[in-house]
Amino acid sequence: MALKRQHETLSMFSMASMTDVIFLLLIFFMVTSTFVFPSALEVNLPQSGQQTALKPTTRIYIDEDMNMFATQGDSISEGALMPLSPEQLEPFMQSVQAANPTEVIALYADEAVPYGRIVDILDKGSKNGLKVVLATKPASARYAAPEPSPAPTEQTAL
Repeated sequence: MALKRQHETLSMFSMASMTDVIFLLLIFFMVTSTFVFPSALEVNLPQSGQQTALKPTTRIYIDEDMNMFATQGDSISEGALMPLSPEQLEPFMQSVQAANPTEVIALYADEAVPYGRIVDILDKGSKNGLKVVLATKPASARYAAPEPSPAPTEQTAL
């Protein structure tokens, strides 16, 4: 006695659920990628209202204890964070300039670093033909500069 199936099984696969999963993964990675910070050191950056569109791949970090570190590459994992002494700074900049004359270096200096030290590094970069930009964090509304008051008007007594 031969038994016959009443319903034929379909050999097609529905892609609708897989498409949903792919879109969820895409959204997840897009959201979490914004949480990746470019600095490996805890550096308290000064605030600024201006932002630049440059994406430098070479970075120099100065922490609050005046320790200098440098990295090259698109991310911290690509470029190893290496300590730099003040004597090694200029040769480091010369090697960056020799590798890529149009390279831009980002300087991540803590707020506690003296202004003179920052200017010294900017000057060394300029002497070596490099563009050095100072990294800052965006100014919040609480710390924004106050609006200038209108100029006082003189009143004459009659």
